[in-house]
Amino acid sequence: MSTILVTGGTGNLGGLVVTRLRTAGHDVRVLSRRAKDYPVDLRDGSGLDAAMAGAEVVVHCASSPRGGDDVAAGHLIEAARRAGTVTNIVYISIVGVDVVPFGYYTVKYEVERMLEASGLGVTILRTTQFHDLVAMLMDALTKVPVLPVPLPKGVRVQPVAVEEVADRMAELAVPTPAGRVTDMGGPQIHTLVELGRAYLEATGSRRRVLPLPLAGKAYAAFRRGGNLAPSRASGKGTFAEFLARR
Repeated sequence: MSTILVTGGTGNLGGLVVTRLRTAGHDVRVLSRRAKDYPVDLRDGSGLDAAMAGAEVVVHCASSPRGGDDVAAGHLIEAARRAGTVTNIVYISIVGVDVVPFGYYTVKYEVERMLEASGLGVTILRTTQFHDLVAMLMDALTKVPVLPVPLPKGVRVQPVAVEEVADRMAELAVPTPAGRVTDMGGPQIHTLVELGRAYLEATGSRRRVLPLPLAGKAYAAFRRGGNLAPSRASGKGTFAEFLARR
């Protein structure tokens, strides 16, 4: 069994990946700024060398919409080089990062290119948005005391179950890198407006949804479907099933 380091190992996706890897018998190191065993700060790289020592595989799930993913990836790459034992860095990315000029996507794409140019073994999986992301968006918007709830008009999403993504990431966390693997998308494509209405109904809210047209290149790219992978709909769990469980 391998020694595997998981960044973001206490997060929504990372925590599930850690559980799956440990169940399979791997020695898993969970990185966190407050971790007792491996306290690591990816923002400045502190603690990375000790955490990386002897690791064969790195599963990089840590990410922040507030920025800094490229800086964190740079520290991770340098530490992996110094360790000399890492044969595969498995990175979770997003479908459309190369065609949708949205700030968070642009940085994720930069991280992909950094990894590919690093000279290290790399595996990159792009997926569509998680069910949880749609729910988080609706949770945030429904807290605003405005009726109805505004959602971008004409934007479609293809949400995928985070549990299924965790299964795939655990499969890829092996010493042999696979490069850019096949994208992974959810089983159904819906507009955000449709999902917003389903969410409100499931939560018993009487609020309505307001389809709101936006401006800008990122919005146009989303409307064109740059974030979708209709030919890669390998996910099984639907948004309706997610809402029923939630």
